[in-house]
Amino acid sequence: MVKKLTATLLGLSALVLAGCGTDKPSGQMPPPPAVEIAQVSTEATTLWRSFTGRVVAPETVALRPRVSGYIDRVSFTEGALVERGDVLFTIDQRPYKARLRAAEADLQRVRSQVSFSEKQAKRAQQLLSSKAISREEYDRRLSARDVERAALGSAEAALENARLDLHYTEVKAPISGRVSRALVTRGNLANADSTLLTTLVSVDPMYVYFESDEQTFGASRTLLDADASPQVHIGLAGEKGYPHTGKLDFIDNRLNSHTGTIQFRAVVANPDGTFQPGQFARVEMPIEEMTQAVLIDSKAVLTDQDRRYVYVVNQDNITERRPVQVGPRQGSRTLIRSGLETGDKIVVNGLQKIFFPGMPVAPEMIAQKNPGSAAQAAGH
Repeated sequence: MVKKLTATLLGLSALVLAGCGTDKPSGQMPPPPAVEIAQVSTEATTLWRSFTGRVVAPETVALRPRVSGYIDRVSFTEGALVERGDVLFTIDQRPYKARLRAAEADLQRVRSQVSFSEKQAKRAQQLLSSKAISREEYDRRLSARDVERAALGSAEAALENARLDLHYTEVKAPISGRVSRALVTRGNLANADSTLLTTLVSVDPMYVYFESDEQTFGASRTLLDADASPQVHIGLAGEKGYPHTGKLDFIDNRLNSHTGTIQFRAVVANPDGTFQPGQFARVEMPIEEMTQAVLIDSKAVLTDQDRRYVYVVNQDNITERRPVQVGPRQGSRTLIRSGLETGDKIVVNGLQKIFFPGMPVAPEMIAQKNPGSAAQAAGH
């Protein structure tokens, strides 16, 4: 029995030793992950800043009649474009034509009286020289002539007013632009200077108002002062980038003490009616010119709470976490104000493969995109 047990133990030992002899060595470390890197360089560029603005018509007219009366005709299509001088409303002209005829008749009467008084005064001059009338009678006739002359001036003014009132029965467009709906229709009474008939806005060009904070205004002042009409880029909701170009033509003379902002205005051509009053617009304005700006792909900038950083690859292909101070975005790139030097190599693509600083990588250099003009850098 002992011999059998000993043989069994020796067999198990041999099996265990045989199993240990066939174990494979542990797996090798995986290769470093492949990432794309770009070399940091400096360039001369113009920095742009985006703002939110609103489109406003340069001219807006609330159309009211200058004489009272009942609306006889509405002569426009609601929402259509009209030209300056087009008749939009006509007020019943019959009473004003009657007043004009009465004023013309009164003027004719006064002219006849003036003619008579002129003859009387001339005759009085002759009679006075021959002492046929008294000096008192002579003065009375001259006074009567002067009174009739004054009455003539009053009658002429009354006739002019009657003509103006008749002219004002045709309510005309004071500007060229787009007309709103008719707020008063045919048969309704319109009171002079009070009843709102419709509104009219100009359409070409258009204004875009936007506001800048005090810090940005201070930074951009030198650049804006150097150009009498600096260009700005404008985009509307649903549009990609900033496809429209306008000119800055107004900067307010004081900051708003409640908001700490100052108002700007850009003028933009609108021949095809793309811009409508009241629309929101995105405005991009130049704020600073830099001769040695560090601009990197925005994808390379990471965020840790309120801090920004990038991954730099050293000469041994080891990653290093580098904190940076960023400036405004310029299209697809971000301005780096501090933290990077010319020649640094930063990770642009493959950041998700880096799990911790000091991790080795297999870098592949990619060429920096040449943004060309500032407009291209801004996404045009």
